Amino acid sequence: MNIVLLEPEIPQNTGNIGRTCVATDTCLHLIEPLGFRIDDRSVKAAGLDYWPRLKLKTYISYRDFLEKNPGITIYMATTKAKKVYTEVEYDPDCFIMFGKESAGIPEEYLVNNRDNCIRIPMCGTERSLNLSNSVAIVLYEALRQNDFAGMRMEGELHRLTW
Repeated sequence: MNIVLLEPEIPQNTGNIGRTCVATDTCLHLIEPLGFRIDDRSVKAAGLDYWPRLKLKTYISYRDFLEKNPGITIYMATTKAKKVYTEVEYDPDCFIMFGKESAGIPEEYLVNNRDNCIRIPMCGTERSLNLSNSVAIVLYEALRQNDFAGMRMEGELHRLTW
């Protein structure tokens, strides 16, 4: 799986997403400009000791991202989509893109990927969910659809036994 953050602005969100990516063996793609430096203390603090194990790729622009990843399937998470994130079939190599916290993914990108735009249902008139929560929701649905391939399915107690 691949998570793509288009111009993320809040280092703590990116750090949390990085930690989720490490825990799920997912590659994180960051498209500049970023609202912080990757070596920012707050990014690493949110990712704790996971950050050094993160599969991370960076790009100088959306165009650079597309050029370096030709022929990929990109699902674009947006509050503007008509399709719910559970209505698509995610392949193990797909890319799931999320836009920056303040503005989301530009509409010019969305209209060019209309069939692959997905949304998370919400009540009322709320603008959006937190970015790191949104990534976790959609990523785990994609992983579920792929039978959580390669993931540990059982937990272990530390002091007692089941």
